[in-house]
Parts: sequence; C-alpha cells; structure tokens
Amino acid sequence: MTLAQPDPALPASGLLPDRILPPRGTLATTACMETLQVGYLHAVAAAAGCSLAQPFPDYGIDWHVSHSAPRHAVDDEVTIKVQLKCTYQLAPRPPGPTFSFTLDNDHLAKLARTPVSVHKILVVMIVPRARDDWLRAGHDRLELRHCCYWTNLAGHPVTGRRRTTVRIPTTRVFDDRALCEIMTRVGEGGRP
Repeated sequence: MTLAQPDPALPASGLLPDRILPPRGTLATTACMETLQVGYLHAVAAAAGCSLAQPFPDYGIDWHVSHSAPRHAVDDEVTIKVQLKCTYQLAPRPPGPTFSFTLDNDHLAKLARTPVSVHKILVVMIVPRARDDWLRAGHDRLELRHCCYWTNLAGHPVTGRRRTTVRIPTTRVFDDRALCEIMTRVGEGGRP
C-alpha cells in the first residue's frame, strides 16, 4: 500500500506559492472590479442553484436571479433583481454592525421604490486596492477577496442633494446560503 505524502514544495494551506507575475492587462481598474463582482455573483448563484439573467438594457439593475423550489408558496420560481457595486475604499471586515456606502440619488430612488412586484437588493463588494491581492488559486480552492454584503433598500429615503449615504449591515454576507434564505423569504411572499 502506498500512502500519498504532501508535496513539500506546496505550503500547508493548499494554495500555490507566490510567483512572479507577467504584466497585467491595461483594462481600467473599475472595469476589472465590475468583472470580479460578476464572477462572485455567478459563483454564489451556482452554489445556490439559481439561474441568472442580465437585462438588456439594464435600466439601473444589473442582474435578475431566479430560484425554483416546489415549496415556494408564491410561485414555483421566484426572482429578485440585483444591483452590484464594488469598492476598494473600505477595509476588509468593516468594524461595527454596518458600513457606509454612497449612491447617486436616482439610483437609490430606483432601489428604494415600494411597493414592487419583484424585490431588489444591493450587493456591495469590498476588494483589496491592489489587483494582485484579489484572488489566489490552489489545488483545492480559489480564494476570492474580500467579501460581498447585501441589503434591501426598499423604502429608504433620499436625503442628499445628489448622493445619499446608506448603511450596509456587516452581518449580511452575500453567499449561497444567504441567497437561498433570501429566495425562501420571497418564495413565501415576504421581503428579501
């Protein structure tokens, strides 16, 4: 019998060791941030068993996420609308129960509208400033940094002249379990 031994060249974390990287492309950082957050959403939706659709034109909403389950009381498939935002201006693991995020008033008004037939959530991703720190791959995982948080802004007032600061709860980490819980509440006729 042969026992597999860990490769001494690999760190115990399972991640591949740092290596010298070739130059990154010249795509603007904000465009790369948009792509990264879409990748995060796709991973969460896949793990939650949800389908994604991108409206065209988007009219201020980035994605429609749908979830089918026989236990939904409202319909066998429910949908929510998702607006994605990304920032590197906040540190990971924001201290306290919430962190501040500023939205253009027109955008907030769209997300805050009530009543609605399809609920909306805002998903804010916090990333490291340096693209070199956004992700690490290994043989047993892909680490995507840092985290997305979600909130439902239905009924939130517009208070600023052009922009309004909203509070995002740090307890609302956006992952596959959170998405399933959101869809279960919506499927029961409730809010996200």
